Amino acid sequence: MLFARKLQPAHCAAVARSQGWQNGEIMANDPICGMYVDESTSGLASEKEGRKYYFCSTSCKLQFDRPKLEMQMLGRALAVSWPITIAVAILTYILHLGYGSYLMLALASIVQFYSGRRFYAGIADAIRNKSANMDTLIAIGTSAAWGYSAAVTLVPAAFPAGGIYFDTSTIIISLILTGTYMQRLAESRASTAVSALVALQPKIAHLVKGGTLTDVQIEHIRSGDILLVKPGEGIPTDSIVLAGESSVDESMITGESMPVTKRKGDRVTGGTINATSPLRIKAAKVGEDTALAQIIRIVRDAASSKVPIQGLADRVSSYFVPVVVAVGIISAAAWYLSGAVSLNVAILIFVSVLIIACPCALGIATPAALLVSSGMAAKEGILVKSGESLQTASRVNAVVLDKTGTLTRGRPEVTDILPIGRHSSKEVLRYAAVAEMNSEHVLGRAIVERASRSGIKAGFPRRFNYRQGYGITAQGRDGRKIMVGNRELFAGAAQAVEARLRRLESEGKTSLIVGLDGDVIGLIALADVPRRESRMAIEALQASGIEPWLVTGDNERVAKAVARKLGIKDVIARAKPGDKMRKIEELQKEGRVVAMVGDGINDAPALTKADLGIAIGAGTQVAVQAGGIILVRSSVYDAYVALELGKRTMSKIRQNLLWAFGYNVVLIPVAAGALIPIFTVSVYNLLPMLAALAMAFSSVTVVGNSLLLARFKARKPALGIF
Repeated sequence: MLFARKLQPAHCAAVARSQGWQNGEIMANDPICGMYVDESTSGLASEKEGRKYYFCSTSCKLQFDRPKLEMQMLGRALAVSWPITIAVAILTYILHLGYGSYLMLALASIVQFYSGRRFYAGIADAIRNKSANMDTLIAIGTSAAWGYSAAVTLVPAAFPAGGIYFDTSTIIISLILTGTYMQRLAESRASTAVSALVALQPKIAHLVKGGTLTDVQIEHIRSGDILLVKPGEGIPTDSIVLAGESSVDESMITGESMPVTKRKGDRVTGGTINATSPLRIKAAKVGEDTALAQIIRIVRDAASSKVPIQGLADRVSSYFVPVVVAVGIISAAAWYLSGAVSLNVAILIFVSVLIIACPCALGIATPAALLVSSGMAAKEGILVKSGESLQTASRVNAVVLDKTGTLTRGRPEVTDILPIGRHSSKEVLRYAAVAEMNSEHVLGRAIVERASRSGIKAGFPRRFNYRQGYGITAQGRDGRKIMVGNRELFAGAAQAVEARLRRLESEGKTSLIVGLDGDVIGLIALADVPRRESRMAIEALQASGIEPWLVTGDNERVAKAVARKLGIKDVIARAKPGDKMRKIEELQKEGRVVAMVGDGINDAPALTKADLGIAIGAGTQVAVQAGGIILVRSSVYDAYVALELGKRTMSKIRQNLLWAFGYNVVLIPVAAGALIPIFTVSVYNLLPMLAALAMAFSSVTVVGNSLLLARFKARKPALGIF
C-alpha cells in the first residue's frame, strides 16, 4: 500500500517554497492542491522567479508551469469522456443488448485509460515520491470498479454474483474531470489580481541612444538607460524624469484614482501610465528591483504562505490518503465477511469511500482565501507579506500610531493667515513669501508654496539676512523692509499680538510674525496638519472596538492638539523609540494584540516588537521591511481596511476548513455503509456516482467561497471635521 512519509525539516535550498507546519517542522506543500511533498525524494519541482516549488503529481506541476496547456488537456479529456459516459449509461439503463457488456468494456476502457490517464500518471508519481496524493484515491477507486466489471464481462463463471459497473467508473472520471475544470476556472478568477499586476509591465521600451530611438525588449533595459515614454504608454521601469511634464496614472500601483503631475526630477514607477505628454526618463531600477516586481513578489508570497490555523488541516492531510484507503478496505471487508453484502456491493463500498474523500479541499482551504484577499488588497495599495500577518490582523484590538508622516502629512503647511490693521491676507502672504524666497528652512518653503498655489508672484528680495533662532530680515523690490520671525525678532512689538500667538500655539501650531517697515502687519500659522483621512481612520478603528494610541516624539502641546482634532484619547508625547517599544510591551502584558503603524527609522523597532507591524509605504525602507503589512499609498485609513480584511479573510478560512473537515467527517461514514441499515444495499446503485459528484464539487465550493472575499468593502464612516 502507498504510504505518506512524515515530511522532514525543510532545507535552506528551498527557501522560497510554500510552507506549512507539523510537529514544529517546516514542510513543502504542493502549491496547486495543497498536498504535502517530501522534497528530499520528490522529482517534481519547478523554479519561478528564484523560488522553488515541489509537486505531488505531474498534472499539478503542469498546472503550475503551463496552466493554459493544462486547461486544453482537461478540455480534450472531457470532450472524450462525457459522450462515452452518456453512451455507457444508455447501454446500461435503456438498451439491453446481448453484446452490450463487451461494447461497454471497450468504451469504458477509453475513458479509463485515456481521459483518466492523468490519475495513473499521478499514482506513478506518488510511488516515485514515496507519498500518496489525490490521484491515488481516484485511480484505485475507478480501477476497482472498472477491473471488477471487466472480470465479470470476460470471465462471468468466476463471478456468480454478477454485476457490471462501467457506468460507475466512467461517470466518476467524467465528474471529477469536470470538477477539476471548474476549479481551475475559479482559481483563474482568484488569481486575476496577480495576473493584472504582471500585465502592467510593458513588454517594449523606447531606448534613446546616440540621437536615435530604438525599440528594445524590457528585459534588455539597464540602469542608467535613457527612455522615451509616449502619451498613453506604460512607464517601462522605475525611473527619474529628465525632461517633460505629464500626468501619470498611478492607480494600478497605489489605488489612488487621481493622476499625479510629474516633472523634471520626479520619480516615476514602472507599470504606471503616462497620460498626457511625452516624458524622457532615466532608468533607476530594473528587473526584480522595481517596485512592481516587489509588489508581485509580496502578493505571491502571501498567497502561497500558511497561517497557524491551517496546522490541524496540515497534520490531517499528510496522513489522509493512506487512512482513507484503509477505511475503504476495512469497510468493504467487514460488510462482506459479515454476510450482509455480496462481493460486488463490497467493491462499490470500497469505491465509494475512496471517491468521496477529498484531501484537496483541506489543502486549498487556506491558499484559496489568501490568494483572493492578498490580490484584492494589492489592488487597493495594501501589501500583505504573509498569511500569518492576516491572521494576526484579525485579532488586533489596540493600535499604536506614530504622528509625523502617519497621521499627519509629515511636512508643515500654512493653516492660518491673520492680517493686522488695514492689510489683507493676500498682502501678508505676499510679503512673507518675498522674504522667504531664498530660505531653505522648511517653514519658509511652506510659505512660498502656499503663495504659489494662491497665484501670488512674490519675486526675490533685494537683500536677505537670516538670523539663526530669530527669523529673516529682507528688503523687497519696492525698497520696503520685511521681517518674518518669532517674538524675539520683533522684541516689544510682539506684545500687541501676544494673545493671538498664544491661541494659535495652544492649537499646536507654529506662529510667525510678519512685519513691514517696523510695523506688525499679520501672523502666519503653520502646522504639520493631519491627513484628511486620519479622522476617518480613527473613527473606524474605534467603531470596530480597536483602541488607538498616539505615541509620538513630538512635544506634548502639539501631540495633544493633533489627538484632539482626531478624537484620540490616549496620548504619549516626547516618546523615544524605546518608549514606543515599552508601551507596546505594556499593552501586550495586559492581553492586548497590538498593531504598530509608523513610517520612520525610529519606528522600526516598534514595528518589529508589535504583534503586527503596519508600515507606511512612503516611509523609510527600513520601516517598510520591518512591517508585516505595507500601505503603498501612505493612507492611515488603509490600516483599518487591512485589519478588517484580516478579519474577513480568517472568517473565510475557518468556513473553508469547517466545510472540508465536515464534508469528510459526514460523508466518509456514509460511503462506508452507514446508510445500509436504513436504505439497504440498494443505496449503492447511485452512491458511487453521487460520491464522485460531491468530491468533484467540494474543492470548487472552497474556491467559490473564497472568491466571495472579492465583494469585501471596508465601511467608511462620515468624514470628520477637523
